[in-house]
Amino acid sequence: MIRGSDTSRGGDPVSELLWLVPRLAQLIVRLALDPRVSGRTKSVLAALVVYLVSPVDLVPDFIPLLGYFEDALLAAVVLDGLLNYVDRAVLLEHWPGDARSLDRVCRIAGRIAGWVPRRWKARVFGSAAA
Repeated sequence: MIRGSDTSRGGDPVSELLWLVPRLAQLIVRLALDPRVSGRTKSVLAALVVYLVSPVDLVPDFIPLLGYFEDALLAAVVLDGLLNYVDRAVLLEHWPGDARSLDRVCRIAGRIAGWVPRRWKARVFGSAAA
């Protein structure tokens, strides 16, 4: 469960996801509007949003578990990249929660993104520092 003063929403995974999705959406919008965030990072965020809302996926969502896992993996890789390539102060400024909840989300994203080779993740963000 994601913990923090603003994050306790129940212990089941559906509650966790329902809590997390709007906060990630807020983070993406706020980062996209921040002039301190590089154009490359903004492009990665835009590509993620387009891919997630698109009905066309590498693994269709109607395939049980795999379709949603592929979307979650992509989102985790991008979130993990944000943590490595965007200044933490900028992330905390735009995260609609406390630092502990962001840290928890980041640990989970890092574990999931760990399945993707580091060099692939580096290619996505390149020198996209904010």
